[in-house]
Amino acid sequence: MRIAQKSIRLRARRRGFHLITEEILSELSDVGTFRMGMCQVFIQHTSASLTINENADPTVRMDFEMYFSKSVPENDPEYQHDYEGSDDMPAHLKSSILGSSVMIPVRNGRLALGMWQGIYLCEHRDQGGARNIVVTIWGE
Repeated sequence: MRIAQKSIRLRARRRGFHLITEEILSELSDVGTFRMGMCQVFIQHTSASLTINENADPTVRMDFEMYFSKSVPENDPEYQHDYEGSDDMPAHLKSSILGSSVMIPVRNGRLALGMWQGIYLCEHRDQGGARNIVVTIWGE
């Protein structure tokens, strides 16, 4: 078994759901050397998250943002953690709901995503800044 790991710094993005599959793949020259294995993509932040979903129609990403904005509203008077802005506590909640990592099988030197699947960076802050990702691949 072999293991490869890479740290990737993603540029700052506005609040929303952003496809980052190609950006991740462009940094993963090692993936082509694995016949089979697993790839974990992990975000080192508590106010942004990762998920896998539809990669073709951008309205899906818009609907994700709409849904999470309705489901986890800002300015709830019951939030105690509010000193970093009205978007901070909702961002932490959204991040916990979606999660900080995704696992993708590696098959024949490629991520075995489905035809219509892509990796999303889910930016939950208005000004989240650059985001750090750690990608780990293990297998044969």
